[in-house]
Amino acid sequence: MPASRPRLPPYAALFGAIVTLCVGASFAKSLFPLVGAQGVTAYRVFFAALILLMVWRPWRHPISKADLGKVALYGAAVGLMNLMFYMALRTIPLGLAIAIEFCGPLALAVASSRKLIHFVWIGLAVLGLVLLLPIEPGAKHLDPVGVGFACAAAVLWALYIILGKRIGHLHAGRSVALGMTTAALIVTPVGLVTAGAALFQPHLIALGLVVAVLSSAIPYSLEMIALRGIPKRSFGVMLSAEPAVGALAGLVILHEHLSAAQWLAIAAIVAASVGTILTTPPEAIADEASPSP
Repeated sequence: MPASRPRLPPYAALFGAIVTLCVGASFAKSLFPLVGAQGVTAYRVFFAALILLMVWRPWRHPISKADLGKVALYGAAVGLMNLMFYMALRTIPLGLAIAIEFCGPLALAVASSRKLIHFVWIGLAVLGLVLLLPIEPGAKHLDPVGVGFACAAAVLWALYIILGKRIGHLHAGRSVALGMTTAALIVTPVGLVTAGAALFQPHLIALGLVVAVLSSAIPYSLEMIALRGIPKRSFGVMLSAEPAVGALAGLVILHEHLSAAQWLAIAAIVAASVGTILTTPPEAIADEASPSP
């Protein structure tokens, strides 16, 4: 019977978005020796902006100066968040960087409610972060600078959500296209200064385009499909698996081996994220469960 047929395509689309995003991040990290983290960020953001501009053509639709300013702030958060995340990937494993970054929207979701149970999720997240510290004898040391960049990315992700709400009345595709264009105007010069002429080598440009497609174009498109068929709460729960998927992608593609404590840290942060979503009012979930930037 059609009514009882499981709605698998939206869930498959979201899982595909998570996997593609993590594979794209792993591939991006493999390019760091060629053009640096800043250069790869420039590739990702510039080509993502170009693709979005071609698809949505926002210049065909008028926008007020006030809204344009809000979109510019939103875009600045997107660009800097991408830059901070890739800077973190230079020295810490992918799965751990994603887990730390997830603490941004997690903290924002917890702050939107006053339930006692949320202190449990705060505790789990804190436990996860503590487990990442080299407090045991012989524990693998995480570069504090890399952790700092990941924390900055977490703050910027929370800011991205806040600023995204301020432009929620605008057309999603066109506002994201304008925001990503702003991000490109901020990040691309940084990549040009650090990578120089290497960014213009044809084969590296092709690889940069692959990064943009895997890390932005495909995941964003699949998440838009998923959002049409998955409840916001379920969407957020599934998205919370991203740190674990990132750790697996890092293991398979980049050969990044994590300690037992680091795997436990990821599990704690994922559990905190899932618990927060399941105990947060649905109206708040509708705001927080937005696509990954």
